[in-house]
Amino acid sequence: MQHLKRWLTAIILGPLVLWILIKGNTLLLAVMVSTVAVASVREYLRIALGRTSFGNDTAPVSNTLKLISYTVSMALVIGACLGSWQVLFLVLALNLLILSVFVLARFPSDPGVFDIISKQVMGIVYIPVSLSLLVFLKEVEGGTLWIIWLLIVIFANDTGAFYTGTFLGKHKLAPNISPNKTIEGSLGGIATSMVLGFIFSLVFFDFHLALITIPCSFMVAVAGQIGDLFESAMKRAANIKDSGRILPGHGGMLDRIDGLLLAIPVLYIYLVFVI
Repeated sequence: MQHLKRWLTAIILGPLVLWILIKGNTLLLAVMVSTVAVASVREYLRIALGRTSFGNDTAPVSNTLKLISYTVSMALVIGACLGSWQVLFLVLALNLLILSVFVLARFPSDPGVFDIISKQVMGIVYIPVSLSLLVFLKEVEGGTLWIIWLLIVIFANDTGAFYTGTFLGKHKLAPNISPNKTIEGSLGGIATSMVLGFIFSLVFFDFHLALITIPCSFMVAVAGQIGDLFESAMKRAANIKDSGRILPGHGGMLDRIDGLLLAIPVLYIYLVFVI
């Protein structure tokens, strides 16, 4: 049943995402990215700071910190929508400034506040900064096709790893982080990504470009698996199974995009400095 829910969710959301990418403009994409960013940051804060412990005291995540994080997330996407790296750096600087005031207000009663803000800063770089690059990707030549290519490669990575690991997996990949993942599954996911990425490139680009995308799909797939394991490590540290329950069969939003978050910068750098 869980596997069926997973496919049904993908079948329902997939066409919507494709419609936004193909028919929508940059602003509509930015709205979608902002929504995903805020939902993911919300889940991240629950994982990283949901119940922070200092000594014998426990405290929930500050609503002020949540508001700061959500506002900064949306502001970063707006900056990307404006096509301005300067705005992104300004937003990150303002985030640090506001957090400094937050520290001064909280420090007398909560010496562990520095641990809180360090995790918030990591979360902002980890999620909305990475997602903002999708908006920049939209504006490059053939940007829509590249984003679709990226989604196909990441989806193929997850699916190929799952089925290869299920039927052929014998050697554990990272047993202390994710006991079900295997080396065979990892290799199967990478191979599936490279094959489907190459086929997509042949159909929508040209043969020369398709050849150039082969190493890119390899790096994107590896980055995707690292992102998956990174989120698994966070959840294991927090002793939770899923980041949320917003997507039936997938868990939370962060569970669905964990591999994408580290893959987006890889593709962006490849397009800017290699292709």
